[in-house]
Amino acid sequence: MKISYNWLTRFIHTDKTPEEISLILTGTGLEVESLEKVQRIPGGLEGLVIGFVKECWQHPNADRLKVTKVDIGQSEDLQIVCGAPNVGAGQKVVVATVGTTVHPLSGEPFKINKSKIRGEVSEGMICAEDEIGLGESHAGIMVLADDAVRGSSAREYFNIKDDYLFEIGLTPNRADAASHLGVARDLAAFLRASVTVPDVSAFKPDNLEKPVPVEVRNDTACIRYSSLSITGLEVKESPSWLKEKLQVIGLRPVNNIVDVTNYVLHELGQPLHAFDADEIKGGKVIVGNCAEATPFVTLDNVERKLSAEDLMICNAEAPMCIAGVFGGAASGVKAATKNIFLESACFNPVSVRKTSKRHGLKTDASFRFERGTDPEITVYALKRAALLIKEVAGGEISSEIDDFYPSPVAPFPVSVSYKNVNRLIGEPIQPETVKEIIKALGITVISESTEGLELEVPSYKVDVSREVDVIEEVLRIYGYNNIAIPAQIRASLNYAPKPDKEAVQNQVADLLSANGFFEILSNSLTKSAYTENADTAVKILNPLSSDLDTMRQSLLYSGLEAIAYNQNHKNANLKLYEFGRIYEKSGEGYRENQRFALFITGQKQIAQWNHTPQQASFYNLKAAVDAIVRRLNVGGLTETAFTSGHFVQAQQYLRGDKPLAYFGTVSKSILKKLDIEKEVFYADFDWDLLLKAIKKNKITYKEVSRFPAVRRDLSMLINKDISFSQLKQLTLRSEKNLVKEVSVFDVYEGDKLPAGKKSYAVSFLLQDEEKTLTDKQIDSVMNKLILIFGKELGAEIRK
Repeated sequence: MKISYNWLTRFIHTDKTPEEISLILTGTGLEVESLEKVQRIPGGLEGLVIGFVKECWQHPNADRLKVTKVDIGQSEDLQIVCGAPNVGAGQKVVVATVGTTVHPLSGEPFKINKSKIRGEVSEGMICAEDEIGLGESHAGIMVLADDAVRGSSAREYFNIKDDYLFEIGLTPNRADAASHLGVARDLAAFLRASVTVPDVSAFKPDNLEKPVPVEVRNDTACIRYSSLSITGLEVKESPSWLKEKLQVIGLRPVNNIVDVTNYVLHELGQPLHAFDADEIKGGKVIVGNCAEATPFVTLDNVERKLSAEDLMICNAEAPMCIAGVFGGAASGVKAATKNIFLESACFNPVSVRKTSKRHGLKTDASFRFERGTDPEITVYALKRAALLIKEVAGGEISSEIDDFYPSPVAPFPVSVSYKNVNRLIGEPIQPETVKEIIKALGITVISESTEGLELEVPSYKVDVSREVDVIEEVLRIYGYNNIAIPAQIRASLNYAPKPDKEAVQNQVADLLSANGFFEILSNSLTKSAYTENADTAVKILNPLSSDLDTMRQSLLYSGLEAIAYNQNHKNANLKLYEFGRIYEKSGEGYRENQRFALFITGQKQIAQWNHTPQQASFYNLKAAVDAIVRRLNVGGLTETAFTSGHFVQAQQYLRGDKPLAYFGTVSKSILKKLDIEKEVFYADFDWDLLLKAIKKNKITYKEVSRFPAVRRDLSMLINKDISFSQLKQLTLRSEKNLVKEVSVFDVYEGDKLPAGKKSYAVSFLLQDEEKTLTDKQIDSVMNKLILIFGKELGAEIRK
């Protein structure tokens, strides 16, 4: 939110500098994210002075130049060469002296230097209005009135004042500070100063010739609705002071009527809307809801389908405005508008927020209504706007104020105990100081006792309704920095449970990132079309859209969406991982499970001059899964085939009878749903089970063996239904002392082998930690394995 320093100081008189105010506001909870100097005219006319042309004669060496003597109030006059046709003796002019930087209306700023022009010395420049940013004319120099004081600053003469822009990071609970008035209230409370609000006592109807009756049909969504009519006005460009105020805070001036409504919005925090009164069919305004899917064209000329829940401002025939969000194209103020209907309302925050999200519209008005506006300010803001419109557009107020307010919002009664103030703040504060701050915040003290205060909180403080809220307000103004840090800190030792979840997650993330994977983070909300089991699906009662109406039951689809998005943007080679929760119903309640997923698709290795591209395969995924298992030292796993509609082929690791992870090639039918053409390999870990599996793991030191390892290879024929995993597990179970590693380095299947058979070439790494293995020991181990393979697997060793 943007706040102008000059605008702010119209509410509160202070000698504090913008930098000091910035620190004060940040300390009171309105964090100033940036402070920027704003100049209405670039350069701010710095260094320019008023001069008097004492003499003027023709340049001896140039027909179109003249030489002047200019008095700028110093001991010596300046000689300045000037090419303007209208320069002459006796004029008061604007002079840029040597060393001054001039900021022209177009082009880059430049510095004035002492120079010679056609042989004559020139000690400055007599300025035209476009050369210093004051106008667009370059017909000649600016000739000032006779009362201009020679030697005085041009900045003072033209009344040029710099402004400062505060960029405030407004938190959602501070709706009361969403305006210059709101910020001024906080600043005044800190400084114990008073706030001066614009006077509207001059407001009165000029006639009653154009009353527009209002009918509110939905008083739940419309808390208060105030309105009046103004006739005979002229829509035109706003005066300079109004345009400058809006431009400083980043708003584009539109016309005098719209600019006044924007001005009052940012001044008081109350959104207003002006309708062309002659476009109100039937001469009546109706505040209510329209039928589902009613078409409506908004100010941006986009046709939107309305929801039956959208609160609308309508005439007798059609909707005119989405209440609190956006106006309509047909009923807005146009250049030919002569009469307006002016609205100042308070709408239900929930209703506005839903409508704003439903249509994807974020406006300055919806920003404030969503957070809650003050229902007590609508009439005051209406009077303020009406007087300003009369000032800048003429016209007459042609109706009384029509004010619909069926259930006035009373101040919030709150009891505050001094004991609780001291307990929550952490140090004792004098009761008088507490009471002084509370009064400075605009909160009324109804009664007082030695124990505490009975208060009434004004309606504009929508987030202050409990004792703890009032104490927070007191602390904001008292100052967080004024609370002393205790010299002694008491703390208890907390022993973190093993394993450390974050540390384990970081280990796995580091491993994968170092191997070319990228982490993704997906929304837990997904579309119901991805539901795997409709009976256990967790549905959202009030979804933002049909694409976000269900809690996900798997990480698969969110990862596939990321792959589809990347492939559509020509990024087809992907290695991704994600940590996330999945959700499902369980009996009468709900269950969450932490999962971990891997995705690989595209090329494993892109084409280079020294090698050909290689497509990723199932075995690249399995290698990543095995790397994670090894890194975390997860033991006791059994590998089996895994059958699922999600996969073409898949395997799983079981720990006992519980699946720890499954991984495989995603089926084409699922990929087709997301328009993914390339193969995708997917792994899914039960992260909660994985953490349990490593709970008792201990890190121990072990020396690297001094004795060499020996490799032996076997080639064998086995049945096709026997997996390498079975062979490996049988090997390690039969000879767990000496066999350290088992790996397959060649697989062959073809018509040269007997039916139902395949050939494996397997390597075995043997090592004794205590001594060097002899050939006899090695042969004994290999013969033992050959016998076991033949007996258990029906393997036939190939010589």
